[in-house]
Amino acid sequence: MTVKMSLQQSFKGVKTAGTLYLVPTPIGNLDDMTFRAVETLKNADLIASEDTRNTQKLLNHFEITTPQESFHEHNSVLKMDKMLDFLKSGKDIAQVSDAGMPSISDPGHDLVLAAIAEQIDVVALPGASAGITALIASGIAPQPHIFYGFLPRKKADQISFLTEKIAYPESQIFYESPHRVAATLTNMLEVYGDRQIAFVRELTKVYEEYRRGSISEVLESLEAQPIKGECLIIVSGSSESSHQKKDPLADLSSLDAVKALIEQGEKTNTAIKTIAKSRGLVRQELYQDFHDL
Repeated sequence: MTVKMSLQQSFKGVKTAGTLYLVPTPIGNLDDMTFRAVETLKNADLIASEDTRNTQKLLNHFEITTPQESFHEHNSVLKMDKMLDFLKSGKDIAQVSDAGMPSISDPGHDLVLAAIAEQIDVVALPGASAGITALIASGIAPQPHIFYGFLPRKKADQISFLTEKIAYPESQIFYESPHRVAATLTNMLEVYGDRQIAFVRELTKVYEEYRRGSISEVLESLEAQPIKGECLIIVSGSSESSHQKKDPLADLSSLDAVKALIEQGEKTNTAIKTIAKSRGLVRQELYQDFHDL
């Protein structure tokens, strides 16, 4: 979405509309709620919640009586106009997700864009973010870093995604389901080689844990004990000298590399695009070579 240049002065001047506040909520420990976040939720005219049942527990804990409205990825289109009309009438909305920052691997971004387009102030409060929290204690270089959130679920899609990122020097942050962690780490080992990682589980909760080591070491540790809870994977970046040796397709010709991805379940056009991009080739030329045109 492209918007015209505009100036927002969040706490100055006369307001002609309400304000959309983006309020982070704790990722596990309720004591991480800030004083400002509590006051913002109390003073707002409406709380737009990803899951009203989950948010109600938080509101009860802090004795907040502000009404809620369900607003998530499945109903945002239907409720968008209602939210904007509410803001245009001069009333404030506090938007929250189930945990952490709204819009970060959570719904919310569509409402932010719509509010900006209507020149409605959008004010973000600082607070809990699982990715950054895990990163700074991981032992992996904190900057530069890239946050990806959840990886594709299918193996072929994961392999393709990771292959495109194999040469990236930045530390990489991923969210993952406890049921898929072992499979994801196995795919990472196949593509990245045995890099250093931190596997982080149940941040801020009583069972919080960090497993720091190589991918193979962390995988071995997970075999001994089933895991539960919210999980993150922090992966060290690659140097130009190391990723060449670790790329499982590096010793193959471009055409053979395309065939290898197809054998792993990738679609032909996607495999051609992936190899062309990773090797700086013209996709159309590689396509013609592959199809012997």
